Amino acid sequence: MTDQAISSETDPEKLVSEVKAAPRQLKPLRRLLPFLLRYPVRLGLTVLFLLVSAISSLAIPAVLGGAIDEGFITQNLDMVGRYGWLIIGIAAIMAVASGARYYFISLIGERVVADLRQAVFAQLLTLESRYFDTHRVGELTSRLNGDVSVIRSAVGSNLSLALRSLVTIAGALIMMILTSPVLTLAVVVALPLILTPVMIYSRRLRGMSRITQDALADLSAMATEMLGANRTVKSFTQEAGQAAHYDARSEASYRAEVRRLSARAFLVAMVIFLGTAALVGLVWWGARAVFEGSVSAGQLAQFLVYALMASGALTNVSEVLGSLQTVAGSTERLVEILDTKAEITDPVRPVALPDPALGTVTFDRVSFSYDGATGEKVLDNVSFAVGKGRTVALVGASGSGKSTMLSLLQRFYDVTGGTIAVDGVDIRDVRLADLRQRFAYVEQEPIIFAGTIAENILFGKPDASMDEVAAAAKAALVDDFVADLPRGYDTVVGERGVMLSGGQKQRLAIARAILKNAPILLLDEATSALDARSEQLVQLALEHLMAGRTTLVIAHRLATIRDADTILVLDGGRIIDQGTHDELVAKGGRYAELAKLQFRLGEAV
Repeated sequence: MTDQAISSETDPEKLVSEVKAAPRQLKPLRRLLPFLLRYPVRLGLTVLFLLVSAISSLAIPAVLGGAIDEGFITQNLDMVGRYGWLIIGIAAIMAVASGARYYFISLIGERVVADLRQAVFAQLLTLESRYFDTHRVGELTSRLNGDVSVIRSAVGSNLSLALRSLVTIAGALIMMILTSPVLTLAVVVALPLILTPVMIYSRRLRGMSRITQDALADLSAMATEMLGANRTVKSFTQEAGQAAHYDARSEASYRAEVRRLSARAFLVAMVIFLGTAALVGLVWWGARAVFEGSVSAGQLAQFLVYALMASGALTNVSEVLGSLQTVAGSTERLVEILDTKAEITDPVRPVALPDPALGTVTFDRVSFSYDGATGEKVLDNVSFAVGKGRTVALVGASGSGKSTMLSLLQRFYDVTGGTIAVDGVDIRDVRLADLRQRFAYVEQEPIIFAGTIAENILFGKPDASMDEVAAAAKAALVDDFVADLPRGYDTVVGERGVMLSGGQKQRLAIARAILKNAPILLLDEATSALDARSEQLVQLALEHLMAGRTTLVIAHRLATIRDADTILVLDGGRIIDQGTHDELVAKGGRYAELAKLQFRLGEAV
């Protein structure tokens, strides 16, 4: 034990402050109350059956005391039989009430856990891209699954045990007072001697619980990352190295959990010892009272049973208290997500976009930095306009700001200077859902979900019919390879579309965009990673998609944008040149150098 810990236990003022601080350690648990209070009928039934069960259990020792005084002491067997049947009847009521109490509290626990998980997941979906730039998905998944599972056990069994124990303690104390005020006084004197060290020690468990949960989250995040990149791991022969890293983190998680379990075990042992010592003292004091004639033997037996019930309930409370420290740590991690305020939200008074859509885009002196207004600028004073049905291509070296422009247009981030308008309306004045419905986005590495081909296409328009899905697939040349699959559109593509080739995934993403039928199309190097044959097929699919739509396209291969109405050449976050392909080649600038290099290497025709 450290000097600091020793001083904490020997300084009376410190002891008082720690006891007062104990409730604050469980403060995160208050955030679970709104989820519990959604179900007042179930809570009411739980409390009702809890009270019936507790009253029944408290009645048994009183009947037992009568059986001893009126049956055993007087050697009246008939009276013992009567009391025995009465106890059986009370036990039957207690059994039914206990079962019903357990059912309803468990039902509430499962419902609360489901609601909490749904609330956290929904909250995560509302957070902007910047949040996920700084938080690993695996760690967030750990919170969503692991921490919620910890809460499940608490809200169900632990909450039931805590409520029953508290009612039992209160009822036992009342019955003890009615049985013998003198003996009860001895218990009241001994109780603080048991509770004070328990409360002081239990607050240490919360910090240990948070450390344990963080270690598990880190472990989960690494596993998610490495398993998702298993091909890269194998390609670089990093299986042994990553396994060693995982082992090290797993051991750290194990050690953190062992420290927590050791502390909790010590807490339980301390409560049991102190409770037993107090009970022995109580037996001695009760025996003295019987010898003096102030209480009967039946009353002493009755009192001791109540004392044992209170002691057992107190032990249960200490175990629950240890569990609640763990739950408080898990709840705190979830509350951090629920309390995170999305920086990009709908305006208070949204402006409606024109209907029908115009399909125009305007960047007016736009500047942007990922680190805020004082950070290094990714875009600097960018201005251009895209008319209805026109195609504008963005060309430049990596890091010149091309993909950032598409992200800003969809309000994944907000500009730090200037304005972006869609159909003449500042995008910050428009509801996010309305704004993003105007775009169909095809990424360089399209996201394919672990479902069927049809489900992936339907992601663009969930209420579409299968005829619409088939039409979109045909336009995107998806049906060319679907026809060869044994289950057709019901074929499962695997996680991230692992069963599909790069070109097939791109065409599937294009079919999704066609089905969405948005007026503005955003293409982020959709053909850069494909072979010649796949690129040709994808290019044909893109031509179907681009027809009649306003298009912003990021291109690495200049052959794919030769027919663009305007090409913007970016460098260092600025537009350094613009024009058609022929105009830019004739100017002899940066674009002309790039075109000359690609033609010479045979990358353009």
